[in-house]
Amino acid sequence: MREITFDTETTGLSPDNGDRIVEIGCVELINKIRTGQHFHCYVNPERDVPKGAENVHGLSTAFLSDKPKFKDVVQEFIDFIQGDTLVIHNAAFDMKFINWELKNIKIPSLDFSRTVDTLQIARDKFPGAKANLDALCRRFGIDLSKRDNHGALLDAELLADVYIELLGGKQAVMLLGGEEKEDIVAKKRALFSSRKYLEARAFELSEEEALSHKEFLKGLQGGGCWF
Repeated sequence: MREITFDTETTGLSPDNGDRIVEIGCVELINKIRTGQHFHCYVNPERDVPKGAENVHGLSTAFLSDKPKFKDVVQEFIDFIQGDTLVIHNAAFDMKFINWELKNIKIPSLDFSRTVDTLQIARDKFPGAKANLDALCRRFGIDLSKRDNHGALLDAELLADVYIELLGGKQAVMLLGGEEKEDIVAKKRALFSSRKYLEARAFELSEEEALSHKEFLKGLQGGGCWF
């Protein structure tokens, strides 16, 4: 199973008010294991970044002025996420922004049904408790030392760890013959990309087996015992 944890940083709270995406971060999971593959880019929003937003993610108008526009990175983004499930913390927010950007350049929007919202999972699992990414990282003992500001790629990496914990925690990986975790992940990626499915097979009773079954049933009718 291939899944993508996905996060954006923006100039504000709503594209309806003229806000735009300034950063995109995606992290690949296969079978709930981070593979090390990711997609990351900064995006020129073609407008000024308000001071309040800059204080959140640290991305200024000057820093973003020479970065590619969304239309210049969109194909690489789509190629990375493919048709796989998007794991998002507060999916409504990020999906609204990404679909506004896609619609703006006349590209079909992403179907909301392909998302998993970890915010909703956290609220269902821990009702009444704080469910933002920082709070969940602290709950699960996930290192936040690198998170001075919000950042799309860093947050997608943290979200990958939070998502695994929300589903019950990491499963142990058995290392055989000195294999490293990275080697196992690479083998998993190769397996999932080349996996072939067997055709359905029919299992029919032979005549001998059918007769044997009939004799068995006669024994039951004649007072045979159940164990």
